Amino acid sequence: MSATTQQRQPVHHGAASSNGVAVAAPADWRDPRYQAFALLRLAFTVAPIAFGLDKFFNVLVSWPDYLAPWINDIVPGSGQQAMYVVGVIEIVAGIAVALKPRYGAYLVAAWLGGIIINLLTYSGYYDVALRDFGLLLAALTLARLASVYDSPLRLGGR
Repeated sequence: MSATTQQRQPVHHGAASSNGVAVAAPADWRDPRYQAFALLRLAFTVAPIAFGLDKFFNVLVSWPDYLAPWINDIVPGSGQQAMYVVGVIEIVAGIAVALKPRYGAYLVAAWLGGIIINLLTYSGYYDVALRDFGLLLAALTLARLASVYDSPLRLGGR
C-alpha cells in the first residue's frame, strides 16, 4: 500500500503581485506576525523621537556623559553640542520608521551600532551596550517584518 503525500506550496506574503511588483501583505490585527510588526514599529518610532528630544533637555539623563572621550575629542564643539546633532539624527530615524519602516528600521539599527561602538570604547557602559545590542536585533527584526508588511518605494513613476 503506497501513501501519497500532497506537496504544500509555500505562501509568500508580500512577495509580488501578478505583474511582478512587490506588494505588502494585508494588515491583519489577528495575525501575531502583524502584531509584532506593529509593536516594533511603534516602539522604534516613539523611542528614538523621545530620546532625540531629550538630547536637547537632558531630563532623563545627562547625555554628554555617555559620549566616549575619543569621540568628544574629534567632534567639533562641546559634548552637549554633539548631543544636539545626535538628537536630530534620532528624531529623523524615528520619523523614518513611522513613514517607511522597511528602510527606517535599518537606519535605526545602524545608529544603534554606532552607539554600541561608542559605549564599548568607554569603560563602565558595557551593560548599556549589551542592552542596545538587543535593541539592534529588534530593529533588524522590524526591518525583516517590514519587508512583508511595508511595500517598497517605487521610484521613477512606475
